[in-house]
Amino acid sequence: MLNNRYQLRQALGEGGMAEVYVAEDLRLGREVAVKLLRPQYASDKTFLERFIYEARAMAGFNHPNVVNVFDVGRDGSAHYIVMEYIDGQDLRTLLRRAERLSVRQSLDVARQMARGIGYAHRKGLVHRDIKPGNILIDRRGTVKVADFGIAKALAGAGMTEPGVVWGTTAYLSPEQVSGRGASPASDVYAIGIVLYEMLTGHPPFEGEDRVAVALKHLHEEPPPIPAALEVPAPVQQLLAFALRKAPEERFATAESMATAIGEVATMGTLPTMALPAIERAPLLEHTTPERTTRRAPDGDPYTNGPPSVDLPLGPDWPSIIMAVVIILLTLGLFPLYSRVFELIG
Repeated sequence: MLNNRYQLRQALGEGGMAEVYVAEDLRLGREVAVKLLRPQYASDKTFLERFIYEARAMAGFNHPNVVNVFDVGRDGSAHYIVMEYIDGQDLRTLLRRAERLSVRQSLDVARQMARGIGYAHRKGLVHRDIKPGNILIDRRGTVKVADFGIAKALAGAGMTEPGVVWGTTAYLSPEQVSGRGASPASDVYAIGIVLYEMLTGHPPFEGEDRVAVALKHLHEEPPPIPAALEVPAPVQQLLAFALRKAPEERFATAESMATAIGEVATMGTLPTMALPAIERAPLLEHTTPERTTRRAPDGDPYTNGPPSVDLPLGPDWPSIIMAVVIILLTLGLFPLYSRVFELIG
């Protein structure tokens, strides 16, 4: 029991910092998920700040594809976050059972992921640890992105150090592997990795250890998807954009990637012939502001203000144009479009 309100019932899972339980909110009479910080970290100020930072980062979120946070607090030495309980399973479990998903299912999950993460980008946050275990799917098929515990405020929260790599190696972007920090385009790369895994049953880069996998992120192109899997060329073209090594060559935000996925998903049965090479449109560059040395003020960390701010991000026209070009090329309409543009110009 936590604060005479949350009755812990069953363990749901655990991570490096915390354990997650299904619980009953006795005051409101509903099921919730409670993330309980491990005792060995409760006395560590750095871990405690990160734990509370996650709650603050998500508390202001209101999106159907993001897990909602209801409460944060402590009971004696126990520190906890109360979240929406998702009656379903995570994508990692689903892939273990099904091995891989159909193209349509994969695009649907990826699009919902991108919408939720794109919302976080608009709120000024980069997730930085997107992986199947952090993607929850309820019984209705709604996708919920969870665990913003290592999310980094674009405005700078002073929570990380330069050169420190956070995240899961199989899903890290090249810039994260090299310690250059994360941007919205880094999350786009991770969504691309997860999409590749849903389509094929495994992530594109595998190795004997983390170093081997990290080096592949830096220096190797993703292996071609076998023709036997019948993944349409437009989907593979979209993956190619998302998995470019240079962040400025990808979709600039997850929201723009969601738009492209939606366009491709609604095209129906598509030809699988190779697409002609196209010149990549320049993307709006999203960079993380320089890290500040500002730290949370002394005192009760639960009473400090939120670490992030809303950042006004307008429509990502270059990435939208990129998606349109992919579709026009796929349908063989780009030459016609260009000719019409010349005539009316």
